[in-house]
Amino acid sequence: MENMWEERYGAKEYAYGREPNEFFRQEIVKLPAGKVLVPGAGEGRDAVYAATLGWSVDAFDLSERGRDKALQLAGESGVAIDYAITDAAVYQAEPESYDAVALIYFHLPPAISAHMYREVAKALRPGGVLILEAFNPKQLNNTSGGPKDITWLVTAELLRQVFSDMKIVLCAEERVMLSEGAYHQGVADVVRLVAVK
Repeated sequence: MENMWEERYGAKEYAYGREPNEFFRQEIVKLPAGKVLVPGAGEGRDAVYAATLGWSVDAFDLSERGRDKALQLAGESGVAIDYAITDAAVYQAEPESYDAVALIYFHLPPAISAHMYREVAKALRPGGVLILEAFNPKQLNNTSGGPKDITWLVTAELLRQVFSDMKIVLCAEERVMLSEGAYHQGVADVVRLVAVK
């Protein structure tokens, strides 16, 4: 899996574009700038965008080439982000250290995903906001990206259960049109979540 991402992010072009995910953009602008965590940050489009809004950004991913491109994008955008090479399976969050967390298409095997969700909830300060967009199981019928293993896909029902201790502002499965680089193009079935600790 790691090699796949190194290969994908090794290309000159940004695999998912240089612009932030539209749902993330829509939600992060509603919040006062603070400290945000962006796990699975890839080539940095969301992390860098948050930094341009004045957020202090911590990001991580497994891919060194992804980090290189993220830091390049940050430099071109005139901002700085803190980007670590970290495996989600062993990630340990500093409790109550973030005002927001962005999980944007960060698909993982179920056991690792459950671990990340726990760490994310722990990482948020009281009043902190989780912004999540992921593919739901209907995405298997589409050609616009995402894992082909249904166990890596996410339902609104699952998210409601996992984050039941938080105030759910939005949790819905939606059909959207993606235009994010070469790998997210076309009709997509997603789940969108905004939750407050």
